[in-house]
Amino acid sequence: MSLISKIKFKNIAYLLSCAIFFIITSCEEDLTKGNDNKNKNFPSQIINNANIIQRDSGFVTLKAKAPIIEKYELIDSPYIVAKRGINIEFFDKKKPKTPGKITAKYARIFEYKKFYEAKGNVRITTNEGQRFAMQSIYWDQKKNRIYTRDTVFVTMEDGSTLIGANGMTAKDDFSEYTFFNSSGDINSKKLSENQK
Repeated sequence: MSLISKIKFKNIAYLLSCAIFFIITSCEEDLTKGNDNKNKNFPSQIINNANIIQRDSGFVTLKAKAPIIEKYELIDSPYIVAKRGINIEFFDKKKPKTPGKITAKYARIFEYKKFYEAKGNVRITTNEGQRFAMQSIYWDQKKNRIYTRDTVFVTMEDGSTLIGANGMTAKDDFSEYTFFNSSGDINSKKLSENQK
């Protein structure tokens, strides 16, 4: 083999290895670009027949049941969702035997923002026995406020009723609330007893 053919062979081998390197590198770059565009909005955890108990210093503060709970952690604003409904009991240390209750057909929790929403036939019963009915409600835990723009129907323990046609805002323990465009039927017998 002559010196010229050896040099040509080395040049061809060198060029071929360079071409393979650039092809592999470009393929890797394409794979990286493809991964950035992939949809990450899928549940990282799924709990079937969820039965959750939350405690604070041994005291049960909350019990929640849901057919399915999904946790979405791989996105910018992670959240937990109960798409097939949820049933929650919340307990007050002052009245541990009479828990408040919330039921809804759908619920979503943004843990980092401390923001909760419930939708679809929402029913709330407070520890005091007041019953609230609406189609959606939102809870901003950082501000300790609950609000809705839906029509709210409230039945008091004595049977009197209130309607907030344009929604309401309330403290999250329902110790205070404001109805927008309200009307109602107040138990006059109970009112006269309280005035004596």
